[in-house]
Amino acid sequence: MTSQRDPILDLPRLPAFHLKSSDFTENGTLSMRHVLNGFGYDGENVSPELSWSEAPAETKSYVLACFDPDAPTMSGFWHWMAIDIPASVTHLEGGTGRPGGLPAGRQLRNDLGSAGYDGPAPPPGPPHRYMFILHALDVESLEVPGDATPTLAMFLTGSHALARAVTIGRFGQP
Repeated sequence: MTSQRDPILDLPRLPAFHLKSSDFTENGTLSMRHVLNGFGYDGENVSPELSWSEAPAETKSYVLACFDPDAPTMSGFWHWMAIDIPASVTHLEGGTGRPGGLPAGRQLRNDLGSAGYDGPAPPPGPPHRYMFILHALDVESLEVPGDATPTLAMFLTGSHALARAVTIGRFGQP
């Protein structure tokens, strides 16, 4: 019997498309440019550049998340959640995750409570995985309230996802 779940994300399998960053290699180390300025770190807290291709033709919008499944919590840690990104967008410049920086769509609050990107700041120990996850959706908007959590947005994403793209960066205490 084969699994119908993605082995990395433990989510239902979906068709894949391509997501990459010029700021880090797949499973490579994120730089201090992308690390939080806080919790003992003096990073620049700049979201990485991301680009994608080969999404399904019927895509109407995207949902982008940055998630740390290795955070010492029972539910991981959401570092970024951007929703309602139009299907015409296939590239986000570095720094797009700052408040008001998204060219179109909305940024929900992350697990630090801010609407936008807040970078890695893991406790001592092995490097954490920072999963940049992009879903292509069959709707133009998730129609969630402005105070929606990333968990709610991902729950609703599951009902509208056509395909998924993932790229992973890593970061640990230097």
